[in-house]
Amino acid sequence: MRPAVFLDRDGTLNEDVGYLDRLERLRLFPWSLDAVRLLRRAGYSVVVVTNQGGVARGFVREAFVDEVRRVIDQRLGAIGERLDGHYQCPHEPHAAITAYRRQCDCRKPLPGLVHRAARDLDLDLKRSFVVGDKWSDVALARAAGARGVLVRTGYGRSQEQAPPAGLRPDAVVDTLMDAASWILREPPPDTTG
Repeated sequence: MRPAVFLDRDGTLNEDVGYLDRLERLRLFPWSLDAVRLLRRAGYSVVVVTNQGGVARGFVREAFVDEVRRVIDQRLGAIGERLDGHYQCPHEPHAAITAYRRQCDCRKPLPGLVHRAARDLDLDLKRSFVVGDKWSDVALARAAGARGVLVRTGYGRSQEQAPPAGLRPDAVVDTLMDAASWILREPPPDTTG
């Protein structure tokens, strides 16, 4: 079993532009590709886990979310890298589109996406991390038995100012590259108990 780093997409891997609805609005942060490379070379599986409520609200179609994934994969491929997985939740309890209106276990902070990835990719969640720009990403880490890192990109800086009671990240850093560096300095948790 391999450890993984689960990455939020919008606000962590790429700029959060509201509902990303056109490919020309997709802007990866300048450090994102190098951070993925650093983590994968250190032996981590790197997996995107993302809520895509714009699908449920009718702003974009799932096919567009898949196209964004392909573009990210192409950019990583250009430097000889790849993501190990990409998991998305298109659901919302009050969705405008009936087909996506449901309570599910895959909408962050619930751990359904992470559990599915762990089964599909044979991942060790106790040695894994979740990196994101929202408290829901940190809560996802807790729910999955992983460690959580809040980045100050996207919504991270404002989220840091209003932490929910009882929820603390393992680290707060400026960027995904800083998160990768912090992760690589962390000793693995004791999993013998």
